[in-house]
This record gives sequence, structure tokens and C-alpha cells, in this order.
Amino acid sequence: MLSLPNEMIAVLQPFAPAFSRTVWEHVKILVVGAILAPGQRTVAAALRVMGLSQEGHFQNYHRVLNRARWASRALSPILLRLLIDAFVPPEAPIVVGIDEHIERRRGVKIAAKGIYRDPVRSSKEFFVKTSGLRWVSMQLLAWVPWAQRVWALPFLTVLAPSERYHQERGMRHKTLTDWGRQMILQLRRWLPDRVIVVVTDSAYAALDLLNPPRRASACPARSASLAACGWTRPSTIPHPNGRPRRKDARAAKASASRPCRRG
Repeated sequence: MLSLPNEMIAVLQPFAPAFSRTVWEHVKILVVGAILAPGQRTVAAALRVMGLSQEGHFQNYHRVLNRARWASRALSPILLRLLIDAFVPPEAPIVVGIDEHIERRRGVKIAAKGIYRDPVRSSKEFFVKTSGLRWVSMQLLAWVPWAQRVWALPFLTVLAPSERYHQERGMRHKTLTDWGRQMILQLRRWLPDRVIVVVTDSAYAALDLLNPPRRASACPARSASLAACGWTRPSTIPHPNGRPRRKDARAAKASASRPCRRG
């Protein structure tokens, strides 16, 4: 078995309890190899860059991903706490972002793939579709000193199949809002004593997402306009063109000062 430097082992050691002893020896090689491998980060590429291209029992490394028993959700809180200790001050709020990513995959055995909007090639004028797997990712938004900017550091990712995939298997479909709500509540269980601010785009702007996290003391905020932690359903007044508009303090004041007309 190839031995790793003590510095690498110290960084990876917090994740060891989530694996058996045999699997953990292979996991260390795959993780370091995935970091160092150029191009596609496959198992074969990780073994080549680690000098194990002639490994006789290479199938043991593939079994880490297709047969070994370990839970990725058990690794997420470990990674999250390490990121918080490294980049977030003790009294600062935990700012996280939620967004989806399309992994372009092909093959008859990839059952959960669907047809989605391509966020990279699409624009306001053009709608481009792509086939692949849709992943919903939650990232820690932290200021990285050596980069002099805020980085999105993923720590929790879930697969969000299409509605057609669930209908064909008789399963209840979960929307992006459902997945986002569950991820926020899971984050609250991991960090019960910290202030959490969630930044999302307009795809998650729904009251169904806000209400449960509000009771759990998590503060969602849209990326376009940050909202406060006290939400109320906006009251509306009729609009001449049929579009409701928000009745804010300015509109209420103008309505009260308008003289009453009598026919």
C-alpha cells in the first residue's frame, strides 16, 4: 500500500470514522489522486497520477464507489465544520448558497438523467436544453484570504431527478424548492447554535421554502435583494393592467391622502 505524507494524512484523518479500515486505505489514494489528476478525475486517472497504473487489484478502488458501504451525508457535516473553522470567525453568521448544476452524462444505465435548461449556453433570448443529471449543491460562502474574494465551497450535494423519472417509477416528485427546504433544515440540525443566512436565486423564491426555515431560525435571502429574517406574505391591491403590486407604506400613505370623489 502506498504511504502518504503525514501532512496529507492529518488533513484527511477527520473523515476516517465514516469508512471501514480497508476502504479507508483506498479512499485516501483516490482523494489525493483526484486532487492531483489533470483532466477528467476518474479512478484510472487517480491511480495513474499516484503511480499505481500497474496495480494488480485496481478493482478494489472502483468498489469504493460502487459497492463499499459508506454514507456521503455523514461526510458533509465533517467537511462543513472544517471549512467553518478555517474561514468563518466564531461569532459571524454562516452564509451558504444553494444552486443546481447539470452534469452532462450519457448512457443507458444512467437512469436519473433528464432534459433541463442549460444555464451556460442559454440566455434571455435563447433557450438551450441539455441532457444530464441535475445536482442541487449547498456551498459555504466564505472570504478566502489568499484569493481576496468570496469562494463558494460545496459541502452538501443531492441528486434532484426530473418529474418524468419519478412518474415512471411511481414515486413522489420533489421540486427544487422541496430539495432546498430539506437541505436548509438539515443544515440547521448540524448547526443548531449558529445564525444561518441562505442565498438563492429566483428559482427558490417561494413561500414554501421560507416558512419551515423561518421556524428553524434560518434566514433565506435572494441574491438580487437581500431580505430580512422577518417575512410576511405581501398584501396586494388591484392594478389597472391586472398585475398585483405590493402595498407598501408609500402606497398606503398616497391612498390615504387622495381626496374622495363623489359622483
